[in-house]
Amino acid sequence: MMTSVQTNEPKRIHPHKFTMWVAMGSIVMAFAGLTSAYIVKKNQSSWLEFDLPVVFWYSTAVILISSVTMHLATKAFKAREMGRYRTLMTVTAALGVLFIVLQYLGFVNLEANNIALVGAKSNSAASFLLVITGLHMVHVLGGVIALLVMFIRAYSSKTKTYSSVPVEVAGTYWHFVDVLWIYLFIFYNWIG
Repeated sequence: MMTSVQTNEPKRIHPHKFTMWVAMGSIVMAFAGLTSAYIVKKNQSSWLEFDLPVVFWYSTAVILISSVTMHLATKAFKAREMGRYRTLMTVTAALGVLFIVLQYLGFVNLEANNIALVGAKSNSAASFLLVITGLHMVHVLGGVIALLVMFIRAYSSKTKTYSSVPVEVAGTYWHFVDVLWIYLFIFYNWIG
């Protein structure tokens, strides 16, 4: 009589996913530090109160929509619907670029309303907004670059790997920058 031994090894997280989670933890800590400094600095008498330009609301809607398209792109990849996957990745990357453009236009609007972001006439309130939001924009740009690399790989005739790990890692990061912007948007409008 033969007996079989069944071992229950714990399921391990893929190294790329683990690295992404560590990186996201570091990014959270950086933004927590910056928003904490914002709160401390806000208590000074020279702090300038101003409303965010309405274009920041539009950019918020754009990044939320891009999170939906990224989710759908991941589902399409896993279903091997490569045409749909390519289209959704293109839309997601385009929405990421649009988000950055809208953020930039928000800063242009502030400058047009005599709220200097840098220089001798600037106020720390506007400078903090520029630094924190600018840092977020850099992270979104990094995500757009990753999406474009994946887009190129999806059209490459040489590359035919169907591992969903890169798509899942990019999707996790994209949703992360989305949630991070929602936090910052709420922070700017109602907390900070």
